[in-house]
Amino acid sequence: MGSISLNGSSSGTALMSILMADDIQPGTTPSYQLCKDIYLYHPLGPKMAESPISMAQSQTREISVPDGPEDRVKKAFEDEWKAIGADDHIFNVARQARIYGVASLALLAEGIPFTEPIDYEKLPKLNIAFNVYDPLNTAGSIVLNQNADAMDFQKLSKNGVSVNGKNFHPSRTCVMFNERPIYIAYTPSAFEFTGRSVYQRALYPLTSFVQTMFTDDLVTVKAGVLVAMMEQAGSIIDNLMSKMFGQKRQMIKDAAVGNILSVGKDEKIESLNFRNMEGPYKTSRENILKNIATAADMPAKLLENETFVEGFGEGTEDAKYIAKYIERIREWMDPLYAFFTKVVQHRAWTPEFYETIKADFPDYENVSFKKAFYRWSDSFAAAWPNLLAEPPSKKVEVDKTKLEALTKLVEALMPELDQPNKARLIQWAAENFNDLKLLFTSPLELDYEALAAYEPPVPGFGGEGDKDGDKGDKDGDKGDKEDKAKADSEVREIVDDLRQVRDSMLRIMTSS
Repeated sequence: MGSISLNGSSSGTALMSILMADDIQPGTTPSYQLCKDIYLYHPLGPKMAESPISMAQSQTREISVPDGPEDRVKKAFEDEWKAIGADDHIFNVARQARIYGVASLALLAEGIPFTEPIDYEKLPKLNIAFNVYDPLNTAGSIVLNQNADAMDFQKLSKNGVSVNGKNFHPSRTCVMFNERPIYIAYTPSAFEFTGRSVYQRALYPLTSFVQTMFTDDLVTVKAGVLVAMMEQAGSIIDNLMSKMFGQKRQMIKDAAVGNILSVGKDEKIESLNFRNMEGPYKTSRENILKNIATAADMPAKLLENETFVEGFGEGTEDAKYIAKYIERIREWMDPLYAFFTKVVQHRAWTPEFYETIKADFPDYENVSFKKAFYRWSDSFAAAWPNLLAEPPSKKVEVDKTKLEALTKLVEALMPELDQPNKARLIQWAAENFNDLKLLFTSPLELDYEALAAYEPPVPGFGGEGDKDGDKGDKDGDKGDKEDKAKADSEVREIVDDLRQVRDSMLRIMTSS
């Protein structure tokens, strides 16, 4: 007589005991502890909270400070940004805001009370730190006033964020909500009338996903079961026959690759057939993932772990939809980036740093540090690169169009300009040429001061005496024509050189 044994997974963990509870129904609101358990233990917990932020930060912002020595100023800013770990702090705040519905960032300075604002001019000499607080740390201090007639209705508390009974000055904190507050809608996971956890609407399908994990485990356990269909020996089975059938079953169980088993003509050995459950199970699992993604307002592809068939660079509809979603995430994180930008600018562009700029750039010799600082700060710009990266062929085509337009403009303006403006035009053309880094890594450098100071020969005038006046006039006219012809020849040489550079670049682009 055969025996059946079942091996199942224990559901005694904290996550299983909560998620498998009967009282979790559609619309159930998760608590602070439940949100933490989902993030810590549920397979989709970190992905729902972190994957959009990770994708948003997968590219580095393009920094520009056009009203200043850009390369030096940019490098100082980027070095300080990395030194204080700004990207990690931003990620941590955004992550916790999605987990609980709200999170706070605070700037701490050694020796300065929390309630006092920071003097940013003294910031480079201060020992600072950044703390990220979840709702349990800031409970009861974020959004309190539900009085519709009040000035601070549904806004941050006037007293600022409070941690352990200490209020931070509002200028030293940055609070992030996942979704906006709703009137008289208390959020248990945030302990406030604030935003909502990314898990809130997805709680019920998250419990359904756990059921699919049990199914996976059960299929794995049962996939090795063999069913032996043996012919019965007769109506009466004595001890000898029972031992014989038991030995036969043991041989089937112990058989491995290379062994030979003999069975009767009417006997069969098969594995369990899971074919009928494959379709319904796959559809059910996909629908659960889509329900979770819909509830969390995020693309389902981010949860399914499926790769893009053609990738971001090809501009498929899925890629475009996800790119737009990531752009919204980047806009949502803008306050955090603005907070750190101000801090990093004051710590990177210090008076000591400015002295090195004055030593290397004479134009700043008579410019005060404060004036230069605010000039750089006002012209500072940080832009995210396009998540849908252009293919190399498209980039080459763009460079080709830029080069043709540049050459035509130089050809049209050069004959009409005086020497100083010719030098400016050539400098402008060279700077735009140097931007075509896809083709040339080394920049084109010319002596623009010498080019601007160059003066064509002055046309000659008539000889001595009245009798030679007419002859002098004729010689002068002749000299004017020669000088004009010489200047035109020089212009043509410059234009020909530009044409040659353009043709060379076009050949390189075509071959690439």
